[in-house]
Amino acid sequence: MSLVDLIAQADERGLAAGGLACLDRCVPLLGGDDEVLRPLWASLTDGGGDWGEALEKARAALLDAQQPAGSPESVEDEAALLARRMLGTAPAHYTDAGIRAWADACSVASLRIHGLLDPAEDGDAHVDGPREGRTEGMSPLVAAELRRQVTVLELLAEHDAVGLRRALEVSVEGRRVLRAVVSRRARGRS
Repeated sequence: MSLVDLIAQADERGLAAGGLACLDRCVPLLGGDDEVLRPLWASLTDGGGDWGEALEKARAALLDAQQPAGSPESVEDEAALLARRMLGTAPAHYTDAGIRAWADACSVASLRIHGLLDPAEDGDAHVDGPREGRTEGMSPLVAAELRRQVTVLELLAEHDAVGLRRALEVSVEGRRVLRAVVSRRARGRS
């Protein structure tokens, strides 16, 4: 099943976790520590009661400390801008009608970020084809991100609370990969 189909079939909790997982993997671009989104994950395990409060705290930690983004000057700036938008546009409640659109936008943004940062990519990665199941010619970093997104949505569709824990593990692994890519790019510039 394609990523687009999985998003279309996901319930609210699956959509919230899918969008959150995309955002979580991109936290290295926002300068946040690995635990900054943990309260959002926790809110999904208890029915989302604290989602709005946890979201505001994450925004305060990750967005308020950064300067407003103007025109991106580098690939890293563009990638960080996309990550900030993911966080900035998250709905106040994961049961809001806009959760599907947010999860879909996070999916696109995260794939785009991975395409921008992949040294094997030309910086102009198209994400529509891979999201619809056409994966030929994808760069390694984008292919891995696509697999993670599909895995997260499949886990949540099949395993409920256990799936949420496993989805977080998949996200943590992806965050480590992206952190390594960002670090390697920074060393290459120095």
